[in-house]
This record gives sequence, structure tokens and C-alpha cells, in this order.
Amino acid sequence: MTGSVEPPSFRLAYVPGVTPDKWVRIWNERVPDVPLSLTQTTPAEAAGVLLGGDADAGLVRLPVDRTVFSAIPLYTETTVVVVPKDHLVTAADEVTVEDLGDEIVLHPLDDVLGWERPPGRPALERPATTADAVELVAAGIGVLLVPLSLARLHHRKDLTYRTVTDAPESGVALCWPEDAHTDRVEDLIGIVRGRTVNSTRGRPAATARQQDERTGAPHAGRKPTAGGRAGGGGKSGAKGGARSSAKGGARGGAKSGGKGSGAGKGGRRGRPR
Repeated sequence: MTGSVEPPSFRLAYVPGVTPDKWVRIWNERVPDVPLSLTQTTPAEAAGVLLGGDADAGLVRLPVDRTVFSAIPLYTETTVVVVPKDHLVTAADEVTVEDLGDEIVLHPLDDVLGWERPPGRPALERPATTADAVELVAAGIGVLLVPLSLARLHHRKDLTYRTVTDAPESGVALCWPEDAHTDRVEDLIGIVRGRTVNSTRGRPAATARQQDERTGAPHAGRKPTAGGRAGGGGKSGAKGGARSSAKGGARGGAKSGGKGSGAGKGGRRGRPR
């Protein structure tokens, strides 16, 4: 960990379509003394927000510059095509890129799918934002391919969507500057990865030991002592008992056998010849 002094709050940036509510709720339960504040940013501005120190971490869309950022991929979204409700595409449950070959496919400037060349026919101009593109779809100008979360975010009663099976997909990741990996960032990593509240993974050993001492739980790196001795004693006792029994039985059997032999001889000597 690089930062010795933690900020009074933890600032989490997120891009449209990402819903951090679940993780915020868990944060408030586990780290109640450090308020978590949310800041929405555009995908294009997310890197600047993090590098400029306006947020401690971000829920952003991949890819990110891995020379300056650390990132943990969280999930990948399905891509859908947004169309008017009476569009021919709605006759199927899912479509392919080829099925859209005759359509005007809108390509907003804030596109997050990273098309090298979008399918279909291009519009005369690129919409400035995804929200603008949705308005054009509603006006019958064309169709729009976006991650499922953005289709839901910009939902309209006169529009619907269908899955595009072979389109590029958008991944979402937890991201933070490499030189700003603090204990609070580690707390958030544990939350998004689903670690339990008692997990010591990723925490400094001293912190883990302190919590173990407070809770009375055995430290993960500590070997059992009493149980180990008991186990060792059990093995020694078993071995010792087996050896003693074997030796005693062997000696006893030999002696008894010797006496028995003598008795046999005596018995033969006592018989009439």
C-alpha cells in the first residue's frame, strides 16, 4: 500500500450503464466510518478523472491503459440493436451483424463497442452521444448497437431491442491508478470480488492479526498447536502401544512356547515305555 493517510471519504467514479448500488450498499455495511461518494463520468473522461485525483477508483469500460492503471475485469455485456417496436428485426429473438447489412447503423461519437467499421450503411453524420442516437432511432433515421445496460438506460416505450449474437461486446472493470493502491481500494476489491467480511486476503498481516485477536478467530497463517500436539501424542501412543504389544506378545509367546515344549517332553518321559 502506498498511501499512509487515508482520505475522509472514498470517491468512486462510474460510467453510464454501470449500476454500483449493490457494491455501495455492501461498502456502507463493512466500512461505515468511510463514506463512499459517487461521481458519474463519461467513458472518454474516466481516465482523466482518475489520473487527476478526482476519484479514487472507477467502474469503467474496457480497455484501459495498463501502463498507468490497474484493472479487475468484472463482467462483459451482451450487445443489442435498438429499433422501433414495429421494425422487422423484432420478428426474431436475436439477429446477426449480417442481418443489419441494409440498415442505417448510427455510430455515436461516444460509442463504447470499438467498431473498426460498424455494420450496415453509415448515417450522414455521427450523433454526438448515445442519447442523441436513441432519439434518431425513435425518429426512424436508423438503428443503434449498444451494450444491453445502455439500451435499458435509454429505454423508451416506442423502442425495443434484440440481441446481436456476433457483435463486439463491452467489458466493465474496476480501475484505479497503479500508484494509488490504498487500503480503501483493497476494501473495494474485496467487495466487488465477493470476498466475505472475514476474509483476510489482500490485507496486511498485522491488520489481519489484529482483527483475529478482536474476534477470537485463529489467524489464517497460524498453525493449530493444541490440536497438533494432541494429534502427535495420538500417533506416538498408537506407535508405542503397537510396539509394546508386539514385543510383549512375541516375548510372551516365546516363553510360553518354551515351557509348553518342556511340558511336552516331561509328559513323554512320564509315559510307560
